[in-house]
Amino acid sequence: MSYLRATRVLCWLLGIAVLVSVVHYVDNYVNYDDYPVPDPDAAVPAPSATLVAVGWFVFTAFGAVGLLLWFRRHITTAAIALTGYSLSGLIGIAHYTVPGATDMAWWRQTHVVVDIVCGAAVFGFALWAAKNASELIPPAAKQQSAPPSP
Repeated sequence: MSYLRATRVLCWLLGIAVLVSVVHYVDNYVNYDDYPVPDPDAAVPAPSATLVAVGWFVFTAFGAVGLLLWFRRHITTAAIALTGYSLSGLIGIAHYTVPGATDMAWWRQTHVVVDIVCGAAVFGFALWAAKNASELIPPAAKQQSAPPSP
């Protein structure tokens, strides 16, 4: 896949992922008390509503940085930042570690699962980009570090 095509894929992927994450995280924050919580003696406690809200901004910042680095053709570093962003969706798996999660309303299940799928897709893209970084960097950009010939 060319850099141009990969860029289109990435932009669509991030656009959809951010849109879905807005729905998911806003619902998490606004309807915090409607979500099932772990038992009091659980190894990992439930995050607070504030942590959920702040988490969205932190994760989304990773996505924005990843996209900026991608446009600057820093492919490997972009892949690392995009991996950080992918956790925004993948962390949704934690909902299903709590008893009662499958009893949530169908529309809530839908945005949680779609957010998880988006996280997996962004992670897959990041892995692909890291593996193919040398082919995605144009030859001129690779030679910029070499001293100019006389």
